Amino acid sequence: MLKLYGSPFSTCTRLVALICKEKNIPYELIQVDLAKGEQKRPSYTALQPFGQVPYIDDDGFILYESRAIARYLIKKYPNQGASLIPTDPKAEALFEQAASIETFNFTAFVSLIVFEKVFKPRRGLQTNEDRIKELLATLVPKLDAYEVILSKQKYLAGDSVTLADLAHLPYGTLFYGVGYAELFDSRPNVARWWKDISSRPTWLAVKDGA
Repeated sequence: MLKLYGSPFSTCTRLVALICKEKNIPYELIQVDLAKGEQKRPSYTALQPFGQVPYIDDDGFILYESRAIARYLIKKYPNQGASLIPTDPKAEALFEQAASIETFNFTAFVSLIVFEKVFKPRRGLQTNEDRIKELLATLVPKLDAYEVILSKQKYLAGDSVTLADLAHLPYGTLFYGVGYAELFDSRPNVARWWKDISSRPTWLAVKDGA
């Protein structure tokens, strides 16, 4: 059985767990206690040199970085569950375009806002409201571009859901839940798309813990 080393509440661990659910891949979660710094111990960094979660052990094959893990699992099990990565060259190129949009036009900003609003307070640190305003000022026009794209098609890469859509869920859910729902809900096509992907049973199964 696939072994997933990570924290059940980690955004990146939950992305991998989500893909396992989408592809009907059984997995065993090996919990890594981030609060105790287990991810920085030599036994851990021997396999994940950056001391981050998650990584997988697939019958001795070690792989880290959640997006890389997701792609590997999707391609290893092409006939299980949803496709998630197209194989037609043009469709795959549109998927890669959408994946870049998620990484550089959404998560690059939303993850930093979530860090300020969620993770800093958990560590007893002061939220930098000026930094949040700067990030939001950049993010808002990008969500306008999402609205344009999603007015023409159901998902970011076309009319079939892909990994590019699902990769928004871990950070996007935290962002939506800490006071920014209106940024999605005020844009009809973004709202429709977000409701669609965030209500998938596979996401609901791991939303509160991998």
